[in-house]
Amino acid sequence: MIFFFSLAFISLSFQGFSQSGSRGKKLTISRDHPQYFEFGGEPLLLLGGSDNDNLFQSGNVKEQLDHLKAAGGNYVRCTMSSRDEGDEWSFHLNKETDKYDLTQWNEVYWNRFHNFLKLTAEREIIVQIEVWATFDFYRSNWLKNPFNPENNQNYTVERTKLPTEVPSHPTRTNNAFFRTIPSSPETNFVVLGYQQKFVDKLLSYTLQYGHILYCIDNETSVSSEWGKFWAGYIKTRAKEETTQPVLVTEMWDPWDLDHIAHRQSFDHPEIYDFVEISQNNHKKGQEHWDNGRRQIERLKKRGFLRPVTNVKIYGANQGKHGGDDNDAIEKFVRNVLFGAASARFHRPTSGIGVSEKARAVIRSLRMATDSIDFFRARPFHEPLSNRDDNEAYAIGNSGGEMIVYFPGKGQVNLEIPQKKFQIHWLDVNKAAWQKPKVVRGKDLSLKNPFERHGIAIIKPV
Repeated sequence: MIFFFSLAFISLSFQGFSQSGSRGKKLTISRDHPQYFEFGGEPLLLLGGSDNDNLFQSGNVKEQLDHLKAAGGNYVRCTMSSRDEGDEWSFHLNKETDKYDLTQWNEVYWNRFHNFLKLTAEREIIVQIEVWATFDFYRSNWLKNPFNPENNQNYTVERTKLPTEVPSHPTRTNNAFFRTIPSSPETNFVVLGYQQKFVDKLLSYTLQYGHILYCIDNETSVSSEWGKFWAGYIKTRAKEETTQPVLVTEMWDPWDLDHIAHRQSFDHPEIYDFVEISQNNHKKGQEHWDNGRRQIERLKKRGFLRPVTNVKIYGANQGKHGGDDNDAIEKFVRNVLFGAASARFHRPTSGIGVSEKARAVIRSLRMATDSIDFFRARPFHEPLSNRDDNEAYAIGNSGGEMIVYFPGKGQVNLEIPQKKFQIHWLDVNKAAWQKPKVVRGKDLSLKNPFERHGIAIIKPV
């Protein structure tokens, strides 16, 4: 009876749901190009960057979005996180008791979130939301989290069996918060009811819009039943409240995409509509390309082809995850060229965010991909000879159009099927074209004219 009583007072009415919001453009899987999303019926490549993961909590959110939009970007990350200084938590804090009331909301938090959704919708910037911000539930962050029984007036340690301290890393999965669902041996209907309340509140805003992607967790190591449960719940609530489809994924912790954990996403399109592969961005060079390309080919072979996303690309000078700015730029471009549906620079100091350098790269990739029939292009190496690992990468389409990317100085030989073609070089660091040249002959020695990050656009004439 406790569970049903809880649902009676925590169930959320979707009053105020804006049907007008559902009549705009909707983000779906492209029918003609299922490796990509489409928005308003047009295939879409998602390129982005931001200086925060929980961008809705930032004081300069509009400025960041305007910078991104001006650079041709259209993709940001949104963890529902509250762990940084100046962030608000989602529940109301009773100042008399200094404890949270999980039956009441912190309107500042939710107003920030709703404003963020409106700003991104106006700019047609796609938002990838992470529902459970994993690191908010461990170590020092758990000590201030409203769900910690020490911090709220709604339940106790004895009733919930939740710990008051979790000093271990999330990979140890020592917080029972992630084992509350009905299929778990540690089912906890009391906590689950408040978790449901939070998700319902989130959906009361997001289901008004058509530009949302959902990811259940950030770098999770918990049972796959947890992600499956919440993915199903989000889809069910969407069907109950709107005809608008929702797209859901999960983000696993292992850096190796061949780790069996990732198969819970790759092999289950009935649960996960797209596949999040950001952890591959801990890899570098040729290995980064080979791993990403191999997963897409595996999806094709299984008949499970759908978008793969990169909501965080690591690498920054002085960053803590290894790699520098150039490494981040390489990974950004490689992701786009091996066929990922999205690429976003991670926040500083783990990435280069939405800095001027990041915006130049985003602008360059938009210029390059818009210059050919990109969504029909596929990666290849066969026409490239005298190529070393990580020296050059190429994609091409059946019309003879090609993009060749050089991370650094390099020179490769390229066999061209046409006798006459145009070469147009793009300086990725500056988002600047060189004057195009028309060349004759089927064999070409292609040399990067820039110190780093050069793209050649090759088209038949």
